[in-house]
Amino acid sequence: MIALVLEDDGLDDTEVGMETRFSRDLEFESIDLVTLAGHLEARYGRDVNFAEFVASMELDDIIELTVGRLVEHVARCLKSAGAA
Repeated sequence: MIALVLEDDGLDDTEVGMETRFSRDLEFESIDLVTLAGHLEARYGRDVNFAEFVASMELDDIIELTVGRLVEHVARCLKSAGAA
């Protein structure tokens, strides 16, 4: 999904791992996060509410958001949805 969001800019040989930061490492802008949220909803439905996830964070946390933290959020949401 990250590659889809950045398909115009490309990843430029950037390795994406759990510690990769969206803002600093991938140079995501706010519109990129909105696009990523759309991809997450299309793939997982409303069980993974990215807007709610981001709304619960402080600005510094959003700026330092890592792929790993998002992956953990998605996994937690899907696990909760499966338990419901």
